[in-house]
Amino acid sequence: MTRRPASITLRLALLFAIASSVIMIALGSFVGWTMDRHFEDIDAAELDGKLELIQHAIQETRDAAAFNSLPQRLNDALIGHHALSVAIHTASGQSIIRAGDAPFPTSLLAQPLRQHRMTRSSLRTWEIAPDSYRGFAVILPSAMPGGSPFQVALAVNINHHQVFGAEIRQTIWIAIACGIVLTAFLAWFLAHRGLMPLREIVQLARDMSAKNLNARLPSESVPVELNDLAQAFNAMLSRLEDSFQRLADFSSDIAHELRTPVSNLMMQTQVAVSKARNAEEYREVLYSNLEEYQRLAAMIADMLFLAKADNGLIIPSHEHVDLRQEIQGLFAFYEALAEDQGVALQAVGEGAMIGDRPMLRRALSNLLSNAIRHTPRGGTVLVQIQCTPQQTVLITVENPGEPIPTEQLTRIFDRFYRVDPSRQRTTEGTGLGLAITRSIVLSHGGQTRVFSDKTTRFEILLPGLTSAINPVAVVAST
Repeated sequence: MTRRPASITLRLALLFAIASSVIMIALGSFVGWTMDRHFEDIDAAELDGKLELIQHAIQETRDAAAFNSLPQRLNDALIGHHALSVAIHTASGQSIIRAGDAPFPTSLLAQPLRQHRMTRSSLRTWEIAPDSYRGFAVILPSAMPGGSPFQVALAVNINHHQVFGAEIRQTIWIAIACGIVLTAFLAWFLAHRGLMPLREIVQLARDMSAKNLNARLPSESVPVELNDLAQAFNAMLSRLEDSFQRLADFSSDIAHELRTPVSNLMMQTQVAVSKARNAEEYREVLYSNLEEYQRLAAMIADMLFLAKADNGLIIPSHEHVDLRQEIQGLFAFYEALAEDQGVALQAVGEGAMIGDRPMLRRALSNLLSNAIRHTPRGGTVLVQIQCTPQQTVLITVENPGEPIPTEQLTRIFDRFYRVDPSRQRTTEGTGLGLAITRSIVLSHGGQTRVFSDKTTRFEILLPGLTSAINPVAVVAST
């Protein structure tokens, strides 16, 4: 069973709590270390002061009388320092003074210092239960002529420092533990509050349905980090709303398009069977029905082609296509229709590409037949082929006539989409020609565009094969 990942709120809370814990623990450790260093400095300063006092007393001992009075003078000077321990010996082992109860380690006395001023690094710390001490041993020269040097050992009891330090550390660690718990709770609360815009997005997604696609996230009220997500989500909703609207329009259009031929078939059949008729009359009804069947078959074939295109199943073949030759062939095919409409056909330019010749011919045929149907009598349909420096081919199909409204240009390649009825001069076609043209062009890696002002101009941009060729005009007129 796959383990469910932890929530973002929990992850953020844990990460923030861990980071805060590390910082607080490091800070507590630094405070404890600083306190120990401070106590060592205090002890070093106290012992250094006592060393100066003893050194001064020894320097004042210049004769036998002063030597004999040295112990008393030192005792008087050190009276009241209960935590201090002093042991002074001559080089011959004669004890001068022994004050305090600190046991001096043999290793300390065996390696006395030669410096006469104490620092923190000069001190040694030892423990003999239940007490702990910090001190040093040093050799001081005698001021008496020919006198032996003195070995001085000083120590201070540091139990009170350790007790105080332990209490401070306990207080610090209790405060740190409470701080970690409080930080974890605050981190969870703040992360939960900070992710509220994300939960709003989730709630909006849960409430979304095909009937409620107009809802949008207010991007100005979300944090900067989620602004891109909100904009992307709103853009997705806009695309979904547009797609659902197009699907609804398509469903309505396809129902309308199928209803007409089916109604015609039913009506003609009902009329035919309403009374007895001769063979010729039945033959006429069947011919009429055949036309409707052909229209239905063409519509179904077009819809299947578009369905394959939507799923990426249209894979063009790769063959050399002479675009001028294909257009000339289409001119010959539509010559009769153009003459009947009183429309001239003109082609300018040459170009070639690698693609699927039947598919490209079908795309161009759809544009050409559409242009002929919407060109007024006496007008000219102009087809231009241009090879660009970017090794692409631009095919333009232009015809005069009533311009298409700007708001309808963006949907003119949609399936079954109809512009203003006044532009529909015939009822031929399935309403899928332009949609098929766009699918064919896209499958070849091209683009389709349409412009309409004084004339209507459809443009197809396709990957080319050759560079620009001097244009040659081919005219077919009525």
